[in-house]
Amino acid sequence: MEYSELGKTGLKLSRLAFGASSLGGVFRTIKEDEAIESVYTAVDNGINFIDVSPYYGHLKAETVLGKALKNIPRDKYYLSTKVGRYGKDGVNTWDYSARRVRASVFESMERLNIDYIDLINVHDIEFADLSQVAYETVPMLVELKKKGYVGHVGITDLQPENLKWVVEHAEPGSIESILCFCHYELNDTLMLEYQDYFKEKGIGIINASPLSMGLLSSRGIPDWHPAPKPLVEACAKAAEYCAKKGYPIEKLAIQFAISNPAITTTLFSSASPVNVLNNIKNAETPIDWEMVKEVQEIIGDQMGVRWNNS
Repeated sequence: MEYSELGKTGLKLSRLAFGASSLGGVFRTIKEDEAIESVYTAVDNGINFIDVSPYYGHLKAETVLGKALKNIPRDKYYLSTKVGRYGKDGVNTWDYSARRVRASVFESMERLNIDYIDLINVHDIEFADLSQVAYETVPMLVELKKKGYVGHVGITDLQPENLKWVVEHAEPGSIESILCFCHYELNDTLMLEYQDYFKEKGIGIINASPLSMGLLSSRGIPDWHPAPKPLVEACAKAAEYCAKKGYPIEKLAIQFAISNPAITTTLFSSASPVNVLNNIKNAETPIDWEMVKEVQEIIGDQMGVRWNNS
């Protein structure tokens, strides 16, 4: 496993990282013992960065991950969780106020069975008043950093332009990383337009969802996927082509997502130890750039087509 530094944080993260959203049953029903084993498998095989949120499974992901972390030495991983986006009884909620953010950090630490969060992120800022994020949410997290409860502060979103806006308006140096998903993948390379900006600011880039929430998979998308139909159909054709070539699109997607040296790490999520091992193996296998070219030609004019978060 290769490791890269996240901006100027000093955190050297594995190029492939473990996203714990699956532990909350976000994508499908899980078996808790297998979900916990998937965390062990990731760490035992060189992955040292784990990302979660109280929103995933409406506290379930943090709770299940916390059970796993009880049995993993603290120096074996860096942990990221988030504030601002929540849910209860199947209803999504948002609260980016300083008061809620502060309470959320301590609640997460209790669920996760830890006393220090390496990276704390403001979750999905497109749902917030961006001014509030810049002038209230981030400053509260910086205060918690100064007090030693968290190590570094970041922001996350589907829309990179929102991330840039908050970086431009927040106190210089307060935001140390950004997490953007679905924008450095086989079907979308929008992050190329922003990576130099963040690099110049000394801000680390975290990529997420290398399979584009199921678009780049042989299984296909879940019912809730927000992608427009032409994009879904184009990616399905690409997946079929890869299958005929004996080169699963999931493998190519993982390899492509971690290929950009400007991006520190890419998060994938799975509650299956077998899938975790497969993803690690794929990440450590050289990419076939000719296949990348062929797949992107099949996706064609649907390359870079965007959708709204939900």
